[in-house]
Amino acid sequence: MTITAAADGSALGNPGPAGWAWFVDEQNWAAGGWAHATNNRGELQAVLEFFRATAHLDDDLLVLCDSQYVINCVTKWMPGWKSKGWRKRDGAPVLNVDLLQQLDEAIAGRRYRFEWVKGHAGHGLNEAADVRARAAAEAYQRGRDVDAGPGFGESAPASSAAAVVQPAGAAASTTNAAPTTSTAAASSEARGSTGTRPGTGDDGLSDRDLPAEATLFDFDDPTEIEVVVRLDADDHRRLLARAQDEGVSPEQLLRSLI
Repeated sequence: MTITAAADGSALGNPGPAGWAWFVDEQNWAAGGWAHATNNRGELQAVLEFFRATAHLDDDLLVLCDSQYVINCVTKWMPGWKSKGWRKRDGAPVLNVDLLQQLDEAIAGRRYRFEWVKGHAGHGLNEAADVRARAAAEAYQRGRDVDAGPGFGESAPASSAAAVVQPAGAAASTTNAAPTTSTAAASSEARGSTGTRPGTGDDGLSDRDLPAEATLFDFDDPTEIEVVVRLDADDHRRLLARAQDEGVSPEQLLRSLI
């Protein structure tokens, strides 16, 4: 059986009061947070807690994320960072290394794969995780108790990968050994580097999709704007290499240059 869960994070202000949540169904979910953290930490903690909650099971796991940062960390970047002593190519320490090290331990020997889903697009599991992560962040903001959820029950729910609507996007797959990247995931990152699916980062940028209807140079419009950047093959390779070196998504790197 495959247990399917959505994992999501939320930060009010990014950084600010923050929450995380994973959601399988109404009987199997959990949430938590901090008084001050980033959205990326929430996204990573949600995945980490899901692996910990299912550590007693031998089922395959399908983790749905709307954060390319999390997917890239697990399926692409962590092996290289780990081999360098959890440092980037320039010797600088990797961001969120404490959570990444715990996640590296939690996924060892597990059968799992990650799949990107579009946030705030009506995907049932993603929306449920998002609501709970934001509720946790708001609880910390208001000084209230967080609804931590029931956790994971003794028996696995009847969820399967086949029952989940497959989005048109990346499906980064990994099993047992060191993470590997599927062709679909690689092509997804290539598409993402054009700015069509912005990432999220510790710099306060959002990983939510930009509105396609926005006008590029309408300075009176407060909404975010989608910008498409066309790169040749050499420029694209350099972009990916620098992004990996800095531990951010290609979208984050491009946005940091503006």
